[in-house]
Amino acid sequence: MIDGVVVKPLKPIPDERGFLMEILRRDDPFFEKFGQTYLTVVYPGVVKGWHYHERQVDHFCAIKGMAKVVLYDRRDGSPTKGEVNEFFMGEQNPILLRIPAGVVHGMKGVGAEAAYIVNTPSEPYDHSNPDERRIDPHENAIPYSWERRDR
Repeated sequence: MIDGVVVKPLKPIPDERGFLMEILRRDDPFFEKFGQTYLTVVYPGVVKGWHYHERQVDHFCAIKGMAKVVLYDRRDGSPTKGEVNEFFMGEQNPILLRIPAGVVHGMKGVGAEAAYIVNTPSEPYDHSNPDERRIDPHENAIPYSWERRDR
């Protein structure tokens, strides 16, 4: 696992009305601070990425559909520099994924429907000076291919 990445298994609490599922709490041991919460949607087969943040820590939770979220550690001085982590998250695997600042990440919609991902980053989005650095999803030095692999 890339240094600083945390996977928190989530537990739906069902009853006859539906279910409730806590995602992120301020008393989680890895929680730093609240910036904002937003929803991003990725369509089936579409790649959104790569990007990274200098300061912002992301907390992803796919609440509908399924997504493949991939991380690449490009941080100088990190004990896991050069590692790639792949996570399948969503309705079939409810998790919260903490992505440290400096870790490159992207996502791909998998399955037949769009994946809805809620992010609660540590920083609010600064429209005048965004903390977001983009990398082409296919032509780059990251040792990862977004192509489907049938095992």
